[in-house]
Amino acid sequence: MTDLSNLDLNLLRVFDAVARERHVTRAAQRLNLSQPAVSNALGRLRAALADELFLRRPGGVEPTALALSLAPPIAEMLDRLRETLVAQAPWVPAQADRVFTLGLSEYAEAVLAPALVQHLAREAPGVLLAFRHADRTNWEGLLAGGEAQLAIGVLPEPPALYTRLRLLPEAFCTLMRPGHQLAEGDLTPERFVSVPHILHSPNGSRSGAMDEALAQLGFTRRLGVVVAHLGAVPAILAGTDMIITLSARLAHQLATAHGLVVRGPPVPVRHTRLSLVFHRRFEADAGHAWLRRLILALAREVPAAVPG
Repeated sequence: MTDLSNLDLNLLRVFDAVARERHVTRAAQRLNLSQPAVSNALGRLRAALADELFLRRPGGVEPTALALSLAPPIAEMLDRLRETLVAQAPWVPAQADRVFTLGLSEYAEAVLAPALVQHLAREAPGVLLAFRHADRTNWEGLLAGGEAQLAIGVLPEPPALYTRLRLLPEAFCTLMRPGHQLAEGDLTPERFVSVPHILHSPNGSRSGAMDEALAQLGFTRRLGVVVAHLGAVPAILAGTDMIITLSARLAHQLATAHGLVVRGPPVPVRHTRLSLVFHRRFEADAGHAWLRRLILALAREVPAAVPG
C-alpha cells in the first residue's frame, strides 16, 4: 500500500482531470498546464502507485482497473475541498463566478425558475444555474452523489443528513379546452369521471392525489393517457375531450398561455407543498445560503392561484 506521506497530493488534481477528460491534452487545458507538465505528473504518479493508470488508445487514454477504482473517491475529495474553500470565501453576488446545479420537479421549475433566472441575471450575472429533473424517486441520489446542490419538489421527509425547508402550499385546478362539455354547469363528481383524464406523472405512476380523493367518495376516473412531461398537454386537451388536474399555479400558467378553461375540481384534494432539501454540508456555504434565501423570498412572491 502506498504511504500517502510520500505522495504529492497536487498530482491528484492531474489524475482527476485526466480521469474526467480521458485525454491528456484536454486535461492540460482544463488545468491550464502544458501537456508535458501533465505527462510528467502522470509519470510521477505511475511510479508512486506502481500502475500504468492510463493506457494510450486512439483518441485519448483508457483508465486501468486501479484508476477506475481511484477516480470516484479522488473526485469526491477534490469536490468537497473546493466546496469548503468556496464556502469560506466572502460571497458577493455581483462578483460571484459559480455554477449551482438544482434538482427541480417540472412544477417547481415552471413556477420558480423564471423569477430566479431573472433575479440572477440582474444581481449575479456570473452565476450559472443548471437544472436537472428531480422527484421523490431520485432526489436523494442526486444530492448524495453531488449531482445537485439542492432539490425542490413534492418530496418525502429526508434522512437526518439533510435539511428540509417548506415552500409553496398549493391547491388544484382542472384544465380543459374551450367548449368542452364540462366547461359549463355544475361540475359534479359524476360528470367529472365521465370523461377521460390526463395524468401527469414523471415517474410513471398511474395514480395521483385526485384518485385518492375520488376513491374516498366511491368514484374512479378513467385515464386517457399518462404523460411524463407537460409540453404536449395543451395540444392533447385542444384535440380531445380529455381533462387534466394540476397544481393551481401551473394550471393557470397553462390556461393563460394556451387559452384553456380552468375549473375547480368537484372533490377536495389534499394540498401539496413544495420542499427545498439540501445536504447539511452546505449549511455554512455562504453562496449556497444566499441562494436558499433567494429561493425562499421568491417563493413567497409567487402569486397564489385560486381555483376558478
